[in-house]
Amino acid sequence: MSSIWAARIGLSILHYGPPPGASWCICSRQAHNATLPVFNGTLHQGPSSRTSAATQQKQKPHRLKRVKDDNSALTIAESCRHFRRFVTHPGLIEAVLRSLAPWGSSRTAPVIMECNPGPGFLTQALLDAGHKVFALETNSDFLPFLKTIERNADGKLKVVHCDFFRIDPWSEGLVQPPSMYSSTLMKTLDMNEVSWASDVPLKVFLMLDHKKERILLWRQIYSLYERLSVYVYGRIELNVFMTEQQYEKLISRPGDFIKYQALSVLFQVACDIELLHKEPVSSFMIPSKFRNSAVTQTGVLPNEDLCLVRITPRRNLFSENFTPADGAIFVHMIKQFLAKRKSKLIEKLDNLAPGNGKKLLQSLALPMDIATGCIYPEEYKLLFDLMSRSEEFNRCFVLDEICEDIAATSY
Repeated sequence: MSSIWAARIGLSILHYGPPPGASWCICSRQAHNATLPVFNGTLHQGPSSRTSAATQQKQKPHRLKRVKDDNSALTIAESCRHFRRFVTHPGLIEAVLRSLAPWGSSRTAPVIMECNPGPGFLTQALLDAGHKVFALETNSDFLPFLKTIERNADGKLKVVHCDFFRIDPWSEGLVQPPSMYSSTLMKTLDMNEVSWASDVPLKVFLMLDHKKERILLWRQIYSLYERLSVYVYGRIELNVFMTEQQYEKLISRPGDFIKYQALSVLFQVACDIELLHKEPVSSFMIPSKFRNSAVTQTGVLPNEDLCLVRITPRRNLFSENFTPADGAIFVHMIKQFLAKRKSKLIEKLDNLAPGNGKKLLQSLALPMDIATGCIYPEEYKLLFDLMSRSEEFNRCFVLDEICEDIAATSY
């Protein structure tokens, strides 16, 4: 059995590559189950800091201009009725610039799409650093300030009244800003489709609302696996500020029945995940109505570091044997399997491929009683590849799941 397990791991590594940030050891599945390896790092662990940008700024001179306290754009940010975090501190701005600057082996720097720039301090810094920027702003009160920057940017900035999370709404027909169809947005920005194997054409910088993190991440997963919305235009890279708790869930590994969830599997299969920076929430500016200490104590605002995480879709995600149509089925299959992470995998497999559960487990040298929460993301992908070749594979469950998902994620 150990030789089968070694062959299975070798096949997985050759086919998908080793999971970034994790060390592999060849052992029997029985030993693997007895003591599940502890994931002691991040996927593609990058430069990070637990020191606030303000502290870093005191340690060395800052090249950016200081933000004026009497700036009228800041006044609007102070009086926002809805909760938002703004990047206004010079030290934090420089930390974000350092994180966004690398773009791998690409000879041409990709365009940066900044979502909800607000007063536009980071926008100006990106322009000063030589980037071309698309600024999508939800609040129309900030548009005059951003338009002023646009007029002085020599064509390197385009400002659009749009909400990134309201791109391609489920409802049909005409939509009004800040909602927008991706085809309209990309036409406005002069963005063309590129092949999936090409370099990253667009880096999106955004912040997740802590109350809607899971919903917003699920919307990206659906679009990514089906190559819909902005992903029609290539491997769009997300650079996301999220809570540390959510980040730990994304990179969690099998055996952690609390953190290891469907989103963990789906993002790890599809994307390289890299921690770029950690920043205390105190470094971000928030509207004055949300600064009451009592609000934080009630748990409305998370009192933890925010993680800037780079999420880059993999070039080898799609192939002749795994198309966007297969991707949609894979997403719903993982949702079903990980809904109860202590349930038996063989029971789930028999529901989708009647009578083949035992055969599928044996083909990957998996124990008959293994739980769904003890399967690695790479193993789920291998299982799906095997099931998709079976005539008994039942795809009917997808229809009901799709209806439920539309109801849960529409707005």
